[in-house]
Amino acid sequence: MSSSAALSVSVPANAGARDSADPRQRFGSLTRWLGREPSWVCIEPAGGVVHSPDQPRLHYEELRPLLQQAACGNEAVAVVDQEPLLVIAVPLPVHLTAGSVWVALDCYLTAPCRTPEQARPVTPWVLETESFLQWAAGQSVTPAGLALRLLQMAQARLEQELQNEQLSSEVEQLCEQLCHTYEEISLLYRLTHNLALNTQEEELAAAAVEWIGQIMPAQGLAIYLPPRRWSDSAGGYLWDCGSFPLDRRQVKKLLDYLRLGTQRTPCLLNHPRDQHPDWPFEQVQELIAVPIYESERFFGWMLAVNHTYGGEFGTAEVDLLQSISTILGIHRGNTLYYREQGELLTGIVRSLTSAIDAKDPYTHGHSDRVARVAVRLARRLGCDSRTVDTIYLAGLLHDIGKIGIDERVLRKPGRLTDEEFEHIKQHTVIGYEILQDIKQLRHVLPVVLHHHEAWDGSGYPHGLAGENIPYLARVVAVADAFDAMSSDRPYRKGMDDQRLDEVIRSGAGKQWDPRVVEAFFACRDEIRRVSKLSPEEDPMELRIWPSL
Repeated sequence: MSSSAALSVSVPANAGARDSADPRQRFGSLTRWLGREPSWVCIEPAGGVVHSPDQPRLHYEELRPLLQQAACGNEAVAVVDQEPLLVIAVPLPVHLTAGSVWVALDCYLTAPCRTPEQARPVTPWVLETESFLQWAAGQSVTPAGLALRLLQMAQARLEQELQNEQLSSEVEQLCEQLCHTYEEISLLYRLTHNLALNTQEEELAAAAVEWIGQIMPAQGLAIYLPPRRWSDSAGGYLWDCGSFPLDRRQVKKLLDYLRLGTQRTPCLLNHPRDQHPDWPFEQVQELIAVPIYESERFFGWMLAVNHTYGGEFGTAEVDLLQSISTILGIHRGNTLYYREQGELLTGIVRSLTSAIDAKDPYTHGHSDRVARVAVRLARRLGCDSRTVDTIYLAGLLHDIGKIGIDERVLRKPGRLTDEEFEHIKQHTVIGYEILQDIKQLRHVLPVVLHHHEAWDGSGYPHGLAGENIPYLARVVAVADAFDAMSSDRPYRKGMDDQRLDEVIRSGAGKQWDPRVVEAFFACRDEIRRVSKLSPEEDPMELRIWPSL
């Protein structure tokens, strides 16, 4: 019989580690249920034996074929069943023992054994008969069937415990995943909730990198928008948070080094020096770079650098940044389109006001002055910024209907006949009809149509009175009257300030809304100053067009 020295070796060095080759750390519950320590055998060419002093020492080399056969099964089996010895092997799951194949061996005395003669049937399996007799002297006799059922029950309990442990681990991982998913959804919600088209680009970018930093395991995050010409190394914008180690120029050098440019493929780089021996950015150990674009338009990059816990970035982090970059790209694309539409609207309004001036050169600049005076009145009346913007646009367009009025009537230097006056009164309705199909200008239609209504109901075109007149039309009406009376015309000089004040004050409650007249006198000096400025000196539209 060969020696067992080849298998009787010490426990591997990593025996104490979780899921290591030492099963005692993993399956201590089996020992508790048996009430004693079994022997543990690793069935591998370079495997070893963890022998319990409470078990007889066996010829493990002779048992190897039986142990290998037992290890392939999934339940406790007898590998030695020769009175007075019963050896039962309990196979342990390979996936829970770090890939090694382990079996636990438990020995039972199935018949009295006091003499070498009684021990002779088992001598092929034990190393020393004397030590076996010493072991047998301390054992009680256990029927073989009962011992086998005991081990099978212990194995079933073990498998249940392992299954519970595995399920607990899966639940824990699922909880972590759900928490992370919730954080990602919350982040995406906050981003989409702040995607108003008038949100400033720098505000959204700064908020985005700050929110990402709350859930992304990165030491530094940034959004980089390159200059219009990629070759311009000094241009572009950079918003960062955390310990982002690069400035705007260095980010561009990094993108150039990696040959990313304006490509649409994300870049994931862990331990870049291993892949690029000449890596020039020592402060960057891990990197994710995700492009920001919408349709055919490229805008910039989102970057995450240096894993917070010294680990590596993976596809989860890349996917998160891609989701955010898609939202930002769509928002930026929509914002640019929105601005283009605003510029188109600006061009339309400028063309229309120029057409008015060309139609009636005697009132050149009247619409612009009315718009700027109306803005001062609206502010004095406490209107919000959007209403102020609307009233400015309405002031520019209030006389647009004069395009449809006979030039001879518009330019007549003297008093108008009743028929001519009825004709010129049609400019409010004509202006309404010109603008009503332009969706972006519908909010100014009440002013265009009703700015000649009178507080006492004597105005036109509909004879509205008091509060029935649209509020903004009442404001523009005072601004329109002020500019008309104060401006010089070929057939008369503008009124002096004293006479103009008397006319406006006497018209409160008759021609005009008393509250608007009160606001006029509250800011009269500013209105007179503004009315003398050129559009270049009082550039209202530079602020107002973006909001419209």
